[in-house]
Amino acid sequence: MNGYEKLTGFADEIAQDLGTQLECLQKLNMHYVEMRGVDGNNLIYHDNVKLKEIKKRLEDADVAISALGSPLGKIGVMDPFEKHFEEFQRAVEIAQIMGSSYIRMFSFYLPKEAMPDAQVKDIVWERLGKFAEYAKQEKICLLHENEKGIYGEKAKECREILDAFGGEYFKAIFDFANFVQAKQDTLEAYELLKKDIAYIHVKDALWENGKVVPAGYGDGNLTEILRRLFADGFSGFLSLEPHLFDFDGFAGLERDRTNLPPVEEGKRLSGFEAFSLARSSLLACLKLI
Repeated sequence: MNGYEKLTGFADEIAQDLGTQLECLQKLNMHYVEMRGVDGNNLIYHDNVKLKEIKKRLEDADVAISALGSPLGKIGVMDPFEKHFEEFQRAVEIAQIMGSSYIRMFSFYLPKEAMPDAQVKDIVWERLGKFAEYAKQEKICLLHENEKGIYGEKAKECREILDAFGGEYFKAIFDFANFVQAKQDTLEAYELLKKDIAYIHVKDALWENGKVVPAGYGDGNLTEILRRLFADGFSGFLSLEPHLFDFDGFAGLERDRTNLPPVEEGKRLSGFEAFSLARSSLLACLKLI
Protein backbone atom coordinates (compact mmCIF):
# COMPACT_ATOMS: atom_id res chain seq x y z
CA MET A 1 0.00 0.00 0.00
CA ASN A 2 1.69 3.18 -1.21
CA GLY A 3 -0.53 5.71 0.54
CA TYR A 4 -3.79 6.30 2.28
CA GLU A 5 -6.26 9.09 1.59
CA LYS A 6 -7.86 9.25 5.04
CA LEU A 7 -4.75 10.50 6.81
CA THR A 8 -5.34 12.96 9.64
CA GLY A 9 -3.62 14.08 12.83
CA PHE A 10 -3.33 16.32 15.85
CA ALA A 11 -2.08 19.51 14.22
CA ASP A 12 -1.77 21.24 17.60
CA GLU A 13 1.48 19.28 17.93
CA ILE A 14 2.73 21.43 15.04
CA ALA A 15 1.60 24.71 16.62
CA GLN A 16 -1.29 26.14 18.60
CA ASP A 17 -2.33 28.78 16.08
CA LEU A 18 -4.67 27.66 13.32
CA GLY A 19 -2.80 29.52 10.58
CA THR A 20 0.40 27.55 11.13
CA GLN A 21 -1.53 24.30 11.46
CA LEU A 22 -3.25 24.80 8.11
CA GLU A 23 -0.10 25.96 6.36
CA CYS A 24 1.77 22.84 7.47
CA LEU A 25 -1.08 20.46 6.62
CA GLN A 26 -1.15 21.93 3.12
CA LYS A 27 2.62 21.44 2.77
CA LEU A 28 2.06 17.76 3.62
CA ASN A 29 -0.95 17.48 1.27
CA MET A 30 -3.24 16.50 4.16
CA HIS A 31 -6.93 17.39 4.04
CA TYR A 32 -8.10 16.27 7.49
CA VAL A 33 -7.31 17.27 11.06
CA GLU A 34 -8.22 15.71 14.39
CA MET A 35 -8.85 19.00 16.12
CA ARG A 36 -7.81 19.28 19.75
CA GLY A 37 -5.99 22.48 20.61
CA VAL A 38 -6.52 25.50 18.39
CA ASP A 39 -5.69 29.16 19.03
CA GLY A 40 -4.98 28.59 22.72
CA ASN A 41 -7.79 26.28 23.80
CA ASN A 42 -9.40 22.93 23.12
CA LEU A 43 -11.98 23.19 20.35
CA ILE A 44 -14.82 22.27 22.73
CA TYR A 45 -14.19 25.40 24.84
CA HIS A 46 -14.53 27.96 22.02
CA ASP A 47 -17.72 29.99 21.58
CA ASN A 48 -19.87 29.93 18.45
CA VAL A 49 -18.34 33.10 17.02
CA LYS A 50 -14.89 31.53 17.15
CA LEU A 51 -16.23 28.23 15.82
CA LYS A 52 -17.66 30.01 12.78
CA GLU A 53 -14.27 31.58 12.09
CA ILE A 54 -12.45 28.25 12.48
CA LYS A 55 -14.92 26.45 10.22
CA LYS A 56 -14.57 29.09 7.49
CA ARG A 57 -10.77 28.93 7.59
CA LEU A 58 -10.84 25.13 7.43
CA GLU A 59 -13.16 25.22 4.43
CA ASP A 60 -10.97 27.79 2.66
CA ALA A 61 -7.95 25.53 3.20
CA ASP A 62 -9.82 22.41 2.02
CA VAL A 63 -9.35 20.75 5.42
CA ALA A 64 -12.12 18.82 7.21
CA ILE A 65 -12.31 17.69 10.84
CA SER A 66 -11.96 13.92 11.17
CA ALA A 67 -12.84 13.96 14.88
CA LEU A 68 -13.00 16.27 17.88
CA GLY A 69 -9.97 15.44 20.02
CA SER A 70 -11.86 16.12 23.22
CA PRO A 71 -10.69 15.54 26.82
CA LEU A 72 -14.09 14.10 27.77
CA GLY A 73 -13.86 11.22 30.22
CA LYS A 74 -10.38 12.36 31.26
CA ILE A 75 -11.38 13.08 34.85
CA GLY A 76 -11.17 10.87 37.91
CA VAL A 77 -13.81 8.28 38.69
CA MET A 78 -14.64 10.18 41.89
CA ASP A 79 -14.49 13.69 40.38
CA PRO A 80 -17.76 15.65 40.02
CA PHE A 81 -19.60 14.67 36.85
CA GLU A 82 -22.44 17.18 36.35
CA LYS A 83 -20.33 20.00 34.88
CA HIS A 84 -18.34 17.47 32.87
CA PHE A 85 -21.54 16.13 31.34
CA GLU A 86 -22.53 19.67 30.38
CA GLU A 87 -19.16 19.98 28.60
CA PHE A 88 -19.93 16.69 26.88
CA GLN A 89 -23.27 18.03 25.65
CA ARG A 90 -21.54 21.14 24.36
CA ALA A 91 -18.96 18.99 22.56
CA VAL A 92 -21.76 17.12 20.79
CA GLU A 93 -23.24 20.44 19.71
CA ILE A 94 -19.83 21.57 18.42
CA ALA A 95 -19.35 18.33 16.48
CA GLN A 96 -22.65 19.02 14.75
CA ILE A 97 -21.71 22.65 14.03
CA MET A 98 -18.31 21.65 12.63
CA GLY A 99 -19.63 18.74 10.57
CA SER A 100 -17.76 15.99 12.41
CA SER A 101 -19.29 12.57 13.02
CA TYR A 102 -16.77 11.59 15.71
CA ILE A 103 -15.77 12.67 19.23
CA ARG A 104 -12.74 11.10 20.91
CA MET A 105 -13.32 10.30 24.61
CA PHE A 106 -12.05 8.28 27.57
CA SER A 107 -13.37 6.06 30.36
CA PHE A 108 -12.20 7.99 33.45
CA TYR A 109 -9.02 7.79 35.51
CA LEU A 110 -8.93 5.12 38.18
CA PRO A 111 -9.01 6.37 41.80
CA LYS A 112 -5.74 6.70 43.70
CA GLU A 113 -7.39 5.49 46.88
CA ALA A 114 -8.40 1.83 47.24
CA MET A 115 -11.94 1.09 46.06
CA PRO A 116 -13.72 -2.18 45.30
CA ASP A 117 -13.47 -3.00 41.60
CA ALA A 118 -17.23 -3.45 41.36
CA GLN A 119 -17.85 0.03 42.76
CA VAL A 120 -15.42 1.61 40.27
CA LYS A 121 -17.05 -0.25 37.38
CA ASP A 122 -20.54 0.81 38.49
CA ILE A 123 -19.53 4.49 38.42
CA VAL A 124 -17.79 4.18 35.05
CA TRP A 125 -20.78 2.35 33.59
CA GLU A 126 -23.23 4.96 34.85
CA ARG A 127 -21.19 7.78 33.30
CA LEU A 128 -20.46 6.03 30.01
CA GLY A 129 -24.11 5.09 29.79
CA LYS A 130 -25.11 8.75 29.95
CA PHE A 131 -22.53 9.62 27.30
CA ALA A 132 -23.64 6.79 25.03
CA GLU A 133 -27.38 7.49 25.38
CA TYR A 134 -26.98 11.18 24.57
CA ALA A 135 -24.63 10.51 21.63
CA LYS A 136 -27.08 8.01 20.14
CA GLN A 137 -29.90 10.51 20.55
CA GLU A 138 -27.85 13.17 18.72
CA LYS A 139 -26.41 10.73 16.14
CA ILE A 140 -22.77 11.45 17.00
CA CYS A 141 -20.30 8.57 17.28
CA LEU A 142 -18.11 8.39 20.39
CA LEU A 143 -14.63 6.95 19.93
CA HIS A 144 -13.24 5.39 23.10
CA GLU A 145 -9.45 5.70 23.31
CA ASN A 146 -7.37 3.25 25.32
CA GLU A 147 -5.32 5.52 27.59
CA LYS A 148 -2.91 4.53 30.35
CA GLY A 149 -4.45 4.97 33.80
CA ILE A 150 -8.12 5.00 32.79
CA TYR A 151 -10.60 2.17 33.29
CA GLY A 152 -10.23 1.03 29.68
CA GLU A 153 -6.44 1.08 29.46
CA LYS A 154 -6.14 -2.59 28.51
CA ALA A 155 -7.90 -4.72 25.94
CA LYS A 156 -10.01 -6.78 28.37
CA GLU A 157 -11.62 -3.68 29.88
CA CYS A 158 -12.02 -2.07 26.44
CA ARG A 159 -13.84 -5.22 25.32
CA GLU A 160 -16.16 -4.99 28.34
CA ILE A 161 -16.94 -1.35 27.52
CA LEU A 162 -17.64 -2.12 23.87
CA ASP A 163 -19.82 -5.11 24.76
CA ALA A 164 -21.87 -2.85 27.02
CA PHE A 165 -22.08 0.31 24.90
CA GLY A 166 -20.71 -0.47 21.44
CA GLY A 167 -22.73 0.06 18.32
CA GLU A 168 -23.29 2.56 15.55
CA TYR A 169 -22.63 5.50 17.87
CA PHE A 170 -19.93 4.06 20.15
CA LYS A 171 -16.76 2.55 18.72
CA ALA A 172 -13.06 2.11 19.48
CA ILE A 173 -9.89 4.03 18.78
CA PHE A 174 -6.84 1.75 18.66
CA ASP A 175 -3.71 3.47 20.00
CA PHE A 176 -0.55 1.35 19.69
CA ALA A 177 1.68 3.36 22.02
CA ASN A 178 -0.93 3.62 24.76
CA PHE A 179 -1.32 -0.15 24.85
CA VAL A 180 2.46 -0.64 24.98
CA GLN A 181 2.73 1.85 27.84
CA ALA A 182 0.02 -0.09 29.71
CA LYS A 183 1.97 -3.34 29.12
CA GLN A 184 -0.73 -4.73 26.85
CA ASP A 185 0.32 -6.90 23.92
CA THR A 186 -1.00 -5.07 20.86
CA LEU A 187 -1.59 -8.15 18.69
CA GLU A 188 -3.73 -9.67 21.44
CA ALA A 189 -5.56 -6.34 21.80
CA TYR A 190 -6.24 -6.09 18.09
CA GLU A 191 -7.75 -9.57 17.86
CA LEU A 192 -9.97 -8.86 20.85
CA LEU A 193 -11.20 -5.47 19.63
CA LYS A 194 -11.01 -5.59 15.84
CA LYS A 195 -14.73 -5.75 15.11
CA ASP A 196 -15.27 -2.41 16.87
CA ILE A 197 -12.20 -0.44 15.73
CA ALA A 198 -13.24 2.60 13.71
CA TYR A 199 -10.24 4.91 14.09
CA ILE A 200 -6.48 4.58 14.57
CA HIS A 201 -4.05 6.75 16.53
CA VAL A 202 -0.63 6.34 14.98
CA LYS A 203 2.18 6.39 17.49
CA ASP A 204 4.55 3.64 18.60
CA ALA A 205 6.41 3.03 21.87
CA LEU A 206 9.14 0.92 23.46
CA TRP A 207 8.06 -1.87 25.81
CA GLU A 208 11.00 -1.40 28.17
CA ASN A 209 10.31 2.21 29.12
CA GLY A 210 7.17 3.35 27.32
CA LYS A 211 9.05 5.96 25.32
CA VAL A 212 7.22 7.11 22.18
CA VAL A 213 9.08 6.52 18.92
CA PRO A 214 8.17 6.88 15.23
CA ALA A 215 5.77 4.35 13.72
CA GLY A 216 7.44 1.01 13.12
CA TYR A 217 10.37 1.66 15.48
CA GLY A 218 8.69 0.45 18.66
CA ASP A 219 7.02 -2.64 20.06
CA GLY A 220 3.45 -1.85 18.97
CA ASN A 221 3.51 -4.34 16.04
CA LEU A 222 2.27 -1.41 13.98
CA THR A 223 2.92 -2.69 10.47
CA GLU A 224 1.50 -6.15 11.17
CA ILE A 225 -1.64 -4.74 12.77
CA LEU A 226 -2.16 -2.30 9.91
CA ARG A 227 -1.83 -5.24 7.53
CA ARG A 228 -4.49 -7.17 9.44
CA LEU A 229 -6.65 -4.09 9.77
CA PHE A 230 -6.83 -3.45 6.03
CA ALA A 231 -7.26 -7.16 5.29
CA ASP A 232 -10.27 -7.06 7.61
CA GLY A 233 -11.78 -4.21 5.57
CA PHE A 234 -10.82 -1.11 7.59
CA SER A 235 -11.54 2.17 5.81
CA GLY A 236 -11.36 4.69 8.66
CA PHE A 237 -8.93 7.42 9.60
CA LEU A 238 -5.25 6.99 10.47
CA SER A 239 -4.47 9.85 12.84
CA LEU A 240 -0.94 11.04 13.51
CA GLU A 241 -0.24 11.82 17.16
CA PRO A 242 3.54 12.24 17.07
CA HIS A 243 4.55 12.95 20.72
CA LEU A 244 8.11 13.20 19.34
CA PHE A 245 9.22 16.62 20.58
CA ASP A 246 12.08 15.16 22.64
CA PHE A 247 12.87 12.21 20.38
CA ASP A 248 16.67 11.88 20.52
CA GLY A 249 17.25 9.16 17.93
CA PHE A 250 16.25 11.22 14.91
CA ALA A 251 19.69 11.28 13.32
CA GLY A 252 19.98 7.51 13.49
CA LEU A 253 16.78 6.70 11.59
CA GLU A 254 17.04 4.84 8.31
CA ARG A 255 16.93 7.47 5.58
CA ASP A 256 15.48 5.08 3.00
CA ARG A 257 12.46 4.50 5.25
CA THR A 258 11.71 8.03 6.34
CA ASN A 259 12.89 9.92 3.26
CA LEU A 260 14.05 12.69 5.59
CA PRO A 261 17.27 14.71 5.41
CA PRO A 262 20.02 14.21 8.00
CA VAL A 263 19.45 16.04 11.28
CA GLU A 264 21.97 16.88 13.96
CA GLU A 265 21.99 14.31 16.77
CA GLY A 266 20.29 15.58 19.93
CA LYS A 267 18.43 18.33 18.10
CA ARG A 268 15.01 19.11 19.56
CA LEU A 269 12.44 18.75 16.81
CA SER A 270 10.14 21.57 15.86
CA GLY A 271 6.44 20.79 15.78
CA PHE A 272 6.48 20.57 12.01
CA GLU A 273 9.57 18.31 11.97
CA ALA A 274 7.98 15.96 14.52
CA PHE A 275 4.72 15.83 12.58
CA SER A 276 6.57 15.27 9.28
CA LEU A 277 8.58 12.48 10.87
CA ALA A 278 5.41 10.82 12.15
CA ARG A 279 3.85 11.04 8.69
CA SER A 280 6.91 9.74 6.83
CA SER A 281 7.31 6.84 9.25
CA LEU A 282 3.67 5.83 8.82
CA LEU A 283 3.95 6.02 5.02
CA ALA A 284 7.04 3.81 5.22
CA CYS A 285 5.04 1.24 7.21
CA LEU A 286 2.20 1.37 4.69
CA LYS A 287 4.63 0.61 1.85
CA LEU A 288 5.49 -2.67 3.60
CA ILE A 289 1.88 -3.85 3.52
